[in-house]
Amino acid sequence: MRKRIIGHGPGEVAAAEPGWIDLESLAQVEITSEDVDHPIEAALIPGTGSGWRAAQPGEQTIRLLFDEPLRLERLHLVFHEVGQERTQEFILRWSSDGGQSYHEILRQQYNFSPPGATREVEDYDLDLDGVTALEVKIVPNISGGNARASLAQLRLA
Repeated sequence: MRKRIIGHGPGEVAAAEPGWIDLESLAQVEITSEDVDHPIEAALIPGTGSGWRAAQPGEQTIRLLFDEPLRLERLHLVFHEVGQERTQEFILRWSSDGGQSYHEILRQQYNFSPPGATREVEDYDLDLDGVTALEVKIVPNISGGNARASLAQLRLA
């Protein structure tokens, strides 16, 4: 997996399920931070760990830059939080010009309430052609505080 740490700017899916894009060979990933024990590969590559976690609190960005423009038809995200009650938001955006401009696909908020609601699974049908970049911005707690963003899984088809 090719990755770069970037500065801040303005049901589980089986690993062997066919149809998922091989992000390891088709994309470069940029992230604002990562905990050394929870690297981004653990969320993007099936079977490599328990997911990604930011190294510091606050809004985080995960940006996938594709080697060639892709057609995206499905997005699967899994978020998991067992330690802190909070309202999280994520924003999904895409680009067809290498990240020069972005179009918002969706903005979603949900609550984590351990020990009850500790998992959020999002599965979206998409119809995007010529995608050169996909960006996920995560605001781990819309009220602020010291929550750290995390992502258990991200799959694209």
